[in-house]
Amino acid sequence: MRLTTRRGALKLGVLAALVGAVGPVGAAPAPAGPIPPPVGAIVLVDAFGRTVTLPGPARRIVTIFASNTEMVAALGLSDRIVGIEAYTRHPPEVLDRPLVGGRLGFSVDAVVAQNPDLVVVTPSRQAAHQLVDPMERIGVPILVLMQRSVAEVTANIRLLGRAAGVPETGEAVATGLETRIATMSARLKNRPRPRVIMITGRLGNGLVLVARPGTYTADAVALAGGRFGLDERLTLSQVSPEAVLRADPDVLLFAGRAEDLAELTSRTGWRDMRAVRTGRAFTVPRAEFLIPGPRTVDGIVRLAALLHPNAQEQTP
Repeated sequence: MRLTTRRGALKLGVLAALVGAVGPVGAAPAPAGPIPPPVGAIVLVDAFGRTVTLPGPARRIVTIFASNTEMVAALGLSDRIVGIEAYTRHPPEVLDRPLVGGRLGFSVDAVVAQNPDLVVVTPSRQAAHQLVDPMERIGVPILVLMQRSVAEVTANIRLLGRAAGVPETGEAVATGLETRIATMSARLKNRPRPRVIMITGRLGNGLVLVARPGTYTADAVALAGGRFGLDERLTLSQVSPEAVLRADPDVLLFAGRAEDLAELTSRTGWRDMRAVRTGRAFTVPRAEFLIPGPRTVDGIVRLAALLHPNAQEQTP
């Protein structure tokens, strides 16, 4: 009996030692901290604050919206774009790529069919709502970009350069655009800033669409040396023609065709506006002010020449 008791005590001691070494039976091991990304992975943070991890440089990219397509192309990576949406018009070399969406929305199946290793999207026309969740669930990296200012455009170019494994190119392209703006801004320093209203569209109910504060279009006008010609507290882009006439800006801009501007400014009230009477009603290219991409800087420089004709950019 004594021997059996001693053997039982020995077994219990060994078991206790094992339990002490490995922890309670069935217990999960203590967490060892965040799992580091694989070697060579690219870790990014997008406009939604999401951490997006790519296993390597993106080589098959689906770009949702013209702005994102143009930024990738500006990096010299048009050949990596494998899918676009129906409203993309530039650059010409990508227009033969498969369409993954348009006016009626965006197709998860069409995106996946291009076998992308990166999808780039902007939260407009429900694109982010329709695509972010499905892409996350099937493991396709998706990067959400926003362009609320010209500075965000250049920041996005840098981010896309990192995503594609060409950070030096992204830095060079963004810095080149910023340098052009800085050089032009130096020439405009201390010059009077005319009051500007930019009409970006007309609605069937008679209202007009205008560039409003807090958008990259209004930021572009400010960088070109103008100031907002309506109430700074404006939160909607739709305004009445009467509001524009009352504001009577120094400069009236129309993003669109010259014949449409001519028709508008021939109407009663419009033809008596200060900007029309003084010959300061101009058209500006929609692509330069309504698509937030590299071409916006061309538009800013050209607009600065209209607003401040004695301070034109000298191209090196």
